Amino acid sequence: MKRKHALKGILFILPSFAGVCVFWLLPYVDVIRRSFLGAVNGVFTGFMNYQMIFSNQAFLLAGKNTLRFFGICIPLLVVLSLAAAVLLNGLGKNQKQLMKTAFLLPMAIPVASVAILWKVLFNGQGLLNHFLEMLSLKSIDWLNTKATFWVLVISYIWRNLGYDIVLWLAGLSTIPESLYEAAKVDGAGAWKCFTRITCPNLLPSLFTIVVLSLLNGFKVFREAYLVAGDYPQENMYLLQHLFNNWYRDLAMDKMAAAAVVTGIAIMVLVLLLQKAWERED
Repeated sequence: MKRKHALKGILFILPSFAGVCVFWLLPYVDVIRRSFLGAVNGVFTGFMNYQMIFSNQAFLLAGKNTLRFFGICIPLLVVLSLAAAVLLNGLGKNQKQLMKTAFLLPMAIPVASVAILWKVLFNGQGLLNHFLEMLSLKSIDWLNTKATFWVLVISYIWRNLGYDIVLWLAGLSTIPESLYEAAKVDGAGAWKCFTRITCPNLLPSLFTIVVLSLLNGFKVFREAYLVAGDYPQENMYLLQHLFNNWYRDLAMDKMAAAAVVTGIAIMVLVLLLQKAWERED
């Protein structure tokens, strides 16, 4: 009976497992294999491709910009979305639903439309510079200076804020109201309730939100590519730009090696986050 039950379970997960193997595991194994081969002749080259990418200035620049982007955006997004979620949680049901919809609207807008919006706003003759000139301030070439990086940050925060707010609200809904009532009876204020009740109970949500925010961060390339093209200002040049350019040039050997390095870096980061979360638990 137990064997029959186990067999049913195996048959149930078999289609999903087959899909993961065919569309994720096998391609990734093939990428690892290609990272040790030449792009043209397929001859084994050892670690030469890895040496090439780590001596490539474009790869180092893209890696530095990507790390900087995540180092600024992830903490900023987590803090802003948590603050907004806590404020929204105190609203009535209808008001909360309305605000959630408003914050989620950026995710429903097509990427091409978002790119046009950023061009209209941040172009040299765009709306933002027009507003600065009205205030008798000097206009800024947003897309060709160091300010370009912050255009990317604003784009990411604007698009993903609502998504993270909804995740935080889901976590807040699991905290029993009786805990807050008991704390208020004991004389605890709003800040003490937040630090002693809200934050500890949201730790499981924090791990999920950070990981999803990290993965969503790689999608910001679409906006950057549509706004600034193949070779944007160096502060906006991310790993995705590099991969795209290598793919166009058919440099599969370098692209495979860089993809393996990036995959390992993401895996290590997620494992470290999970370890830290388990320690807090």
